[in-house]
Amino acid sequence: MTPLSHDMTVGTIAAELPGAAELFRAKGISFCCGGTVALSEAALNAGLLPDRLLTDLQALSDAAGREAPESTADLIAYILSRYHETHRTELDFLIPLSQKVERVHGAKENAPLGLAEALIALKDELDDHMAKEEAVLFPLMLRGGHPMIVHPITQMRHEHDEATELLVKIEHVTNGLTLPAGACGSWTALYTGVRKFADDLVAHIHLENTVLFPRFEHAAA
Repeated sequence: MTPLSHDMTVGTIAAELPGAAELFRAKGISFCCGGTVALSEAALNAGLLPDRLLTDLQALSDAAGREAPESTADLIAYILSRYHETHRTELDFLIPLSQKVERVHGAKENAPLGLAEALIALKDELDDHMAKEEAVLFPLMLRGGHPMIVHPITQMRHEHDEATELLVKIEHVTNGLTLPAGACGSWTALYTGVRKFADDLVAHIHLENTVLFPRFEHAAA
C-alpha cells in the first residue's frame, strides 16, 4: 500500500487499508460518492483534525498484516481457510438475502437497488479468481516459486482491483451501508453481513498484495 498521507483520497484508503472503511463510517466520512476527496479535506469537512485522523489510520496500517503466519505454507493455508472459504459461504447467504430485500422493499427510499447484481458479479469474479489461485498460483508458491510467477501475480493484482471496484459499487447502492429508520430484520442482517464481508475482502486483498505476493515478486526480480 502507498504510504499514508494527507493527500491520499479517502476512497483509495478505504479500498486498500483494512479497517479504514469502518473508521470512516464511524467518523461520518463518505468514501463512496466522496471518495475522490483528499483525507485532509474529508477530515475538516467532518469536523476532525487531519493529523489525528491520519494517526488513527496509521495505527490500522501498523496492525495490518500482523495476523499473517510467518511461513508461506502457513500463510497460504490461513488465506484459504480464513478468506476463501468464508467468502464463498457468506456470498451464498448474502445474495439471496439481497434479492429478497430488493424484492420486498424495492419501492422504498434508499432501497439497495443493484446490490444483488453487484454481489453476483463479485461472486463470479471471486469464484474464478480464487480457483486460479488454488489451482495454479498457490501450488507454484508452495513449490518455491518460478521465474515466470510474476505474470500470474500481476493478473491476480488486476483482479483484486476489479473486485475493489465492485466494493465501491456496493458502498454506493447501499448509501454507505446506512440503514433507513425502521429497517426490517432482513435488511439489517443484510447490511451487517455485507459490512463484514466487505471488510474481510479488503483485509484479504491487502494480505496478498502486501505480504504474500511481494515474497515472490522480489525473488523473481
